[in-house]
Amino acid sequence: MDEQLVRDLLQEQHPDLAELELTLVVGGWDNQVWRLGSELAVRMPRTERGPELLRKEYRWLPEFAPRLPLRVPVPQRLGEPTERFPHSWLVTTWVGGEPADLRPISAEKSADTLAGFLRALHTDAPADGPVSRDRGVPLRTLEFPPDADAAVRKIWDDGVAAPQWDGPPKWLHGDLHPANVVVTDDGALSGVIDFGDLSIGDPATDLAAAWVLLPDGAAERFFDAYTLADEAMIARARAWAAGKALALISIGEAGEKGLPGGKPTWLPAGQRALQRLL
Repeated sequence: MDEQLVRDLLQEQHPDLAELELTLVVGGWDNQVWRLGSELAVRMPRTERGPELLRKEYRWLPEFAPRLPLRVPVPQRLGEPTERFPHSWLVTTWVGGEPADLRPISAEKSADTLAGFLRALHTDAPADGPVSRDRGVPLRTLEFPPDADAAVRKIWDDGVAAPQWDGPPKWLHGDLHPANVVVTDDGALSGVIDFGDLSIGDPATDLAAAWVLLPDGAAERFFDAYTLADEAMIARARAWAAGKALALISIGEAGEKGLPGGKPTWLPAGQRALQRLL
């Protein structure tokens, strides 16, 4: 997928955007990302599940994006499949900032910022909201690496043993990790990106961000500001964080080895998250 392809697709389907400057930027796991002019971005799917995730964002994100207190990539146009590119693609608003896997969050106030964002997001979801097989679900339905360190395994087991979520399903981002948030030059959380794993269910999935995203010692301040988490939810959130940290480490190690899909910058992010949990 090169610049000419993206520009041709824009010319065919959204000609009013076709002359804007295109710049390839660091993309996510499922999508290649191009900055389009100064205010927009084009997301081109590069995995089998990518087109479905983009259509999901286009369907649901505009419904609650206006109430979120941080900048998010709001879908503007949906690109339809054609013979030349037989998949859906998406034009969204551009969210500026440095990804937190490159510049970790360091500002103390970010605990309050993240808590406010998640309080605004975690509202009751409609019955037909998107359900995930591995986000927002009971922990007992998931597998955990059998070779994990005993101390990490205990965090997971404590989460599994805690009372499970029995409230109404809440809206979830579903994939809060350092590459999916952006920060300012002074290390403050300023935006949340990549809602491809948007789903409904147990908010503890997102609360794992207290250890995965925030600087050392910020989790207590985060939960004080969030106010809606009881001990059981915090135990489940720690378990989700342990799983996320191990995933970041695994993908980071693959990146250091030069393997496809590997992300070297995710390794220190995962290691820091694990240290906070322990």
